[in-house]
Amino acid sequence: MGFHQNRDYDSFAGKIIVALAMMSVIPSLTIVYLILYDKLNLLTGLLVFSPFLLLSVFSGFAILKRSSVQIEILRRETAKIEPGVRTEPIRIDGERELVEIANHFNALYNKLEVLNRKNQEQATQLMVYAHDLALSYQKTRQEEELRNRLSRYVGNNLVERLMDLKDGVFLETERRNVTVLFADIRSFTTLAEQMEAERVVFILNQYFSVMVDIIFKNGGLLDKFVGDQLIAVFGLVESDENMAAKAIQTGIEMQVATRDMMRRKAERGEETFEVGIGINTGVAIIGNIGSSNRMDYTVIGDCVNVAARLQQIAKGGEILIGEQTYLENDRIFTFESRGEIYVKNKLEPVVCYNVVYDPATETAYDFS
Repeated sequence: MGFHQNRDYDSFAGKIIVALAMMSVIPSLTIVYLILYDKLNLLTGLLVFSPFLLLSVFSGFAILKRSSVQIEILRRETAKIEPGVRTEPIRIDGERELVEIANHFNALYNKLEVLNRKNQEQATQLMVYAHDLALSYQKTRQEEELRNRLSRYVGNNLVERLMDLKDGVFLETERRNVTVLFADIRSFTTLAEQMEAERVVFILNQYFSVMVDIIFKNGGLLDKFVGDQLIAVFGLVESDENMAAKAIQTGIEMQVATRDMMRRKAERGEETFEVGIGINTGVAIIGNIGSSNRMDYTVIGDCVNVAARLQQIAKGGEILIGEQTYLENDRIFTFESRGEIYVKNKLEPVVCYNVVYDPATETAYDFS
């Protein structure tokens, strides 16, 4: 193989050998031969063969020059890869080594092009993944914000159920059997007139914080605050359970918690008050009520109005319930009949009952 390469005069190495032979070896050997065999003396030989020697030197230089030009071409062509302007493969018409170098370079460049395309495809895919991840993160944040907002109204134990409801069923307007609870602080307007505004707000926030926790614990949903009054609804989500019983239990716990809170306030010499509660069960219209600028998801209907009227009649510490609420729980709780009473905006009297409970034996609210 090495012998073949040495004899390949079309190669760069072969041309160097030819150039060296033409430039020095052949002329020198010729002169030596003639001098040794007395054909001519040294001076004559130099004069005779000087033109031939110069021609050989120039011919060898021309051969080397052509090769150096091809090397320079190859250098320029390979340099184009750095700025990324190469589009066509390198083509060199010259020595075998230079042609092979160009071929190897073209093969390497093609591989780099394939890798570059793959990298670009992967980069594009990564951008798609990053975009999807950003959307997913944004959706997660929106869901988390929604959960935080919902937890202010329905409690953490019901947020996941609300989030899992399909096709927005929970937000559709519908008629549904629910239990509504109204709770109002007795004579709070008179009490508030004797206090600074900041103190009034502080007391209400303290009171509502405890009451809302009790509502959420029993599966109720906070409908709204109206001054010193709050409205809760049972049965919007857990309609398969005894929503009326949960509303009654909530009322009892609210009264017990209020009693304990007022006892602590009295010990500190602070203002105290009592709460009246009305509860009623029936069919109500549930939906978004309001204008295009301000919507309120709430319940309306006769059963809601009756619950409000029962709350107005209830004395401090009392829990008055309607007849339907009583019929669903007459064997669970203890009641005292209040008979038929007339309430505002109803022609027929309303049968109601007072929930009998002993605040001293009921579980006190944990204020810790």
